Amino acid sequence: MKKAQRKPLIGIITAQKGNGAIAGNSRLFKSLQQKLISSGGISFVFTVEGIHENEIDGFVFSVRKNSWMKSQFPFPDVVYNRIPDRTVEQSEEVQNFFLRLKEKGIPFFNPCFIDKYELYQCFQHDSIISKFLPKTSLIENKQNLLKLLETHSSIYLKPCNSSKGNGIYRLAQSPSLSLTGRKQQILYESYEQFWQEWGEKLLRKRYIAQEDIQSEQYNGKRFDFRILAHASGTHYVLTGIGIRQSQKQDITTHIPSGGRLVPYQLLQTASHDQFIQTIIPPIGKTLSERYGFFGEFSIDAAVSKTGQYYIYEVNSKPMSFDEPEIESAKIAQLCRLFCQLAKNDI
Repeated sequence: MKKAQRKPLIGIITAQKGNGAIAGNSRLFKSLQQKLISSGGISFVFTVEGIHENEIDGFVFSVRKNSWMKSQFPFPDVVYNRIPDRTVEQSEEVQNFFLRLKEKGIPFFNPCFIDKYELYQCFQHDSIISKFLPKTSLIENKQNLLKLLETHSSIYLKPCNSSKGNGIYRLAQSPSLSLTGRKQQILYESYEQFWQEWGEKLLRKRYIAQEDIQSEQYNGKRFDFRILAHASGTHYVLTGIGIRQSQKQDITTHIPSGGRLVPYQLLQTASHDQFIQTIIPPIGKTLSERYGFFGEFSIDAAVSKTGQYYIYEVNSKPMSFDEPEIESAKIAQLCRLFCQLAKNDI
């Protein structure tokens, strides 16, 4: 029987917690199974510990019983990478599994987490994306960070390998030197004093320094775009746009850090729409050429007070969106993509 004539089997790889429980977004996994059933497919969740020579131990969500059931499965038609931990993803076991998938001709996405500085370097070579990148440098020593601070007076410090706004600070000279995080601000008498306290950490954890963009405001507070996109055939399409606005602090607009959700329709303009539609295709193409097939990604972007657009970050494993309509569209796009890949339509 040909693959296209039977129900596509989708494997969702995640990680195992220290206590043996399955990590990851269980709500997403349930929603995908419910949608796949209506599309004539089935999915199961597994970890690298459950992979054997010719079969995989995994868990399938029973909609009828509203519970997860353990079972054994053959290798799936498509693998969706939702490993939430960078260390686990880079482990020899996981990387060997990805090699086996390639050998078997089994498509999988998304291939990896993204290093912020590697991504910046990669995007610099694209004539479209490069126009929207804020000035960014890898912090390599005391001097190159000081040079960027003297040029821009206010810069962001971001770990190359982090997400959800973790570990982000703003370093500003106005007129005294201040380091502001999500919960506190520290003043320094000199740059030398700051570097003595922070230099080792910034170098050890690989931080980038990025110019502070004076973002456009809505009702007196800055806001960012959260853009979700998915592969469709050989193209990339917009799935949804959300707005995140800072509230108690303006270091980050992430909801877990106190940010506020604003409907995109309140701030939508033809210029915003054009910017978003312009950047999605080259970002998707560049990511897939550099890292392997990206079936989805999200973009953190902004518009400055002078009307210049900026791309802050691209995320390989988008978080759930608080907007129900965007989350529903995401599930639909993923299931459509699963079926396309399973039938070799891409």
